[in-house]
Amino acid sequence: MRQVLLCHPDTPAIAVRSVEAELSMAGDEIVLSFRATPGDGLTLPAVAEPARTDALWRHTCFELFVSEPDSDAYCEFNLSPSTQWAAYRFSGYRAGMTALEVPAIPRIETAWQGNAFILTADLRLPVRRRPLRIGLSAVIEESEGTKSYWALRHPPGVPDFHHPDSFALERPVL
Repeated sequence: MRQVLLCHPDTPAIAVRSVEAELSMAGDEIVLSFRATPGDGLTLPAVAEPARTDALWRHTCFELFVSEPDSDAYCEFNLSPSTQWAAYRFSGYRAGMTALEVPAIPRIETAWQGNAFILTADLRLPVRRRPLRIGLSAVIEESEGTKSYWALRHPPGVPDFHHPDSFALERPVL
């Protein structure tokens, strides 16, 4: 099912008119597709070797957050159009960050379909057989260096994808 991400009201977008995401899960595999429909000035990082890389959120980046419903712990995946990626585990809200060991390196592919930029990622989770709370988000960099922040749901205040209220989807593990 396609999910529409909302632009944070404090970070209006010029470079992108809409961001949507689709997610499918089976066992420990997640296939995630983001679709950004640009206006003028979308900035994409140059393609690089697929590698674990920190600070991807400083440029255009798509993100997945995963938590179990009764846990403060969560995982974060950063997926860059450069094909670089990052994965972290947190013990609580923005606390106890460590590198998340993943069963396989995420496969990231990008393409233009008409006037839309598409990023598709195939990744594996170290997951239990329980429902998951999921947050989907995007940082969109514009040619002037400004950024807009997109998510399924924004908590009050500044953009904060780590906030538990941003984990707006619940999915069973099949």
